[in-house]
Order: sequence, then structure tokens, then C-alpha cells
Amino acid sequence: MSKRILIADDEPNIVISLEFLMKREGFEVAVANDGEAVLKLMGEKTPDLVLLDVMLPKKNGFEVCQQIKGNPAWQATKVVMLTAKGRDTEVAKGLALGADAYMTKPFATKDLVVQVKKLLGFA
Repeated sequence: MSKRILIADDEPNIVISLEFLMKREGFEVAVANDGEAVLKLMGEKTPDLVLLDVMLPKKNGFEVCQQIKGNPAWQATKVVMLTAKGRDTEVAKGLALGADAYMTKPFATKDLVVQVKKLLGFA
């Protein structure tokens, strides 16, 4: 059974490239364009990992991460924060809220794939 990844980003070009990249690696992919949609999809079919942008409409990535990690049914879901906000305070906040990894944009797709596979136990 393939692992399921939820891509949460409101930038269409990023979504397209991440979706292509993750499908090419053999993952099942779902997409959410805002924070509320992330939580709705989490409730429908919990993914193994969420690629989560911080700057999302409706609920930001920090709020979404906190809700994911605060829900016992979702705690096993890995969260990778993907964001242009790379200041130390934002990284610390994301990790404090339960993010399993934090990558700043722009990032190398190869590094992202390595991180995803590591978190899902493939590396």
C-alpha cells in the first residue's frame, strides 16, 4: 500500500510541482488550498504525511499543525512545514507546535524527497 501525502499550499505552481514530485516517487497525493480544507481532508482520510505551508488562507500552517498534533487520531501523521518564513523564531515555533521537519522555500526537490522518505521510514 502506498503512503498518502497531503499537500497544503495556496500557490498553484508549488502545488503542481509538489504533486508531480510526490506522485513520481509513488505516493498517493491529495491537495488542500487553505487551512480549513486541510483539516477537512484529514478527517476524511488521514494522510501519512502533510507538506504544510505556513502562509495559508483561513487557518495558517501553525494553527493547522497544532490541531493535527493535538488530535489523538492524527498524531502519527508526520508534518513537514514548507515556507518562505525561515527566521529562527518561525522555525522554532513550527517545531514547538509539533512539526517533524521545517524546510524553507526555495528548497531543493531532492532534499524534500529525502526528508519525506526519512520521515515515512523509507530511508
